[in-house]
Parts: sequence; C-alpha cells; structure tokens
Amino acid sequence: MFDQILGLPAHPLIIHFAVVLTPLFVAVAAGYALLPRWRPYLAWAVVLLALAAPAAVYTAKESGESLKAARFATAEGELGARITTHQSFANPLLLSVLGLTAVALLLVFATRPSRESVGRDRFGRAVTLALSGLTLALAAVAGYYVFQAGDSGARAVWGV
Repeated sequence: MFDQILGLPAHPLIIHFAVVLTPLFVAVAAGYALLPRWRPYLAWAVVLLALAAPAAVYTAKESGESLKAARFATAEGELGARITTHQSFANPLLLSVLGLTAVALLLVFATRPSRESVGRDRFGRAVTLALSGLTLALAAVAGYYVFQAGDSGARAVWGV
C-alpha cells in the first residue's frame, strides 16, 4: 500500500507532507500555548494540524519501511548505516507528534469557554498552564525529531 505512487517510490513523495505539516503543527501549537489572545484564531489550525501531521508522519514511516524492504534491504556499509540512522528517528517522531496531538487538543478543549464560565478556562488556570507547558515541551521534542529525521534522510540520499 505504501510502496508506490504511479510507479514511483512513495516515500520521497509522501515525506514532503510530514516535512511541511509537522513543523507547521509545532509552530501553531506553540503559538497557541504562548499567545492566549491569539487562541480564538489559532484553534482551528491546531485541530486540523493535530489530525493531519500524525497521519503524514505515520504514512511517511510506513512508506519508508516499504522502500527499505523493496530497494535497500541488503544495503551495507555507509549507505546502510545512513539508512539505519534515518530510520531510527521514525518511531520517536511519530510518538512525539502523537503526544503533541493529544496535549494540544486537550489544551484547545480546556481553553474553550463553556456556557457557565464565559471568559474563563474550563478547568482553571493551573490546568491551562500545565497543558501549555506540556504542549511547548512536546512541540520542542517533535521539532527536534522532525529535523533529525529530515536531516538524516537528506544525508542518506545525497551523501553529504
């Protein structure tokens, strides 16, 4: 399923979604956590990116595994080491993006005013601050892993 698109290897085509959507999700989630006045404008973007970024990362991971099995299963030496390094960032990236998704969506829910508490957070300031801090931490982790995955993939392909 994740092997080819129109006869071309799927991974080089699919990774661009993860490379664009994940940093965008990291930035928007961090902005949502840090800028309370912008939350009404950013909430929709956080929710959409929370759905799209993990899907893109998962698809990139699966297509990478298919590409490796189909074309690089016997790769050894420097190329094999570069592919292994690149592949080692896939699971941490996926897990960090999933964690960011869960926490960012909780933060959006927690900061949406309810009918009973117009102008206040649903669960109180302490919960909002904790979720904001966790969102920032997971955004940093996801940002680190998307950079490492992209950089190591580029080095594997271009031999830099």
